[in-house]
Amino acid sequence: MRVFVTGATGFIGSAIVRELIGAGHEVVGLARSEVAAAALTAAGAAVHRGSLDDLDSLRSGAAAADGVIHAAFVHDFSDYAGANKKDSQVVKVLGEALAGSDRPLVVTSVTALLTPGRLGTENDKPDPNSAARIASEETALTMASHGVRASVVRLPASVHGDGDRGLVPALIDIARRTGVSAYVGDGANRWPAVHRLDAALLYRLALESAPAGTRLHAIGDEGVPLCDIAAVIGRRLNVPVVSKSPEEAADHFGWLAHFVTMDNPTSSTLTQERFRVRPVQPKLIPDIDSEAYFSS
Repeated sequence: MRVFVTGATGFIGSAIVRELIGAGHEVVGLARSEVAAAALTAAGAAVHRGSLDDLDSLRSGAAAADGVIHAAFVHDFSDYAGANKKDSQVVKVLGEALAGSDRPLVVTSVTALLTPGRLGTENDKPDPNSAARIASEETALTMASHGVRASVVRLPASVHGDGDRGLVPALIDIARRTGVSAYVGDGANRWPAVHRLDAALLYRLALESAPAGTRLHAIGDEGVPLCDIAAVIGRRLNVPVVSKSPEEAADHFGWLAHFVTMDNPTSSTLTQERFRVRPVQPKLIPDIDSEAYFSS
């Protein structure tokens, strides 16, 4: 299958590219720079020049493919509403390029759109009070009624592994800067997590066989308490592990405060049953309790 991949040189996208090529697929990656193009070539993928702002490049890339995986997102937390709006527009353009063909479109969503405080499942619709990627998910699933085999992969708060530059490294940086490893309240709120290689496998399986309108959960840990993550960071950096009040959280964590207080336990039982596959890579705590996360 000739697969067009957006975000193909990113932390998750690069793992998806390797997974697809390893399974015998031909990959065409979206590249907005010479550096990205060189990385794709080195990985064995073809290059399609363009960007998320160049909708014509997205249309032509999708139209020439047998399937599409959309793994790109503009992580601009200063204008998260704008980033969500752009992402929904991109999903619409990709879906329209595939309309009527029954070709697969796999779109990235997040578990953070689920109702907090209870175990979320693939059957759960987004919480209307969430600020996460609801429009992108709804746009993708709408394409299922337009002759597109569209599915959604919901990613957890922490996607971890070699090269991680996400939430855990941000917590490590804050602990280094402030001299304490912190959580909020009792730290019992939970982050779901998945290793990037387990997530990449799920994207491939979704591309190959997920029915239209399917929601899938890329989950290795259903919910890791924030106090446990803080404990690893504190021990590794040899700094105190402390609790911050909700009032202190914004000042201490900055933009990360919303995520640090998130309670988002999430199940992947239905996804595992559908594909008869289980996560095999390291869980979050043993993975981050390693030199790779603390060497820089």
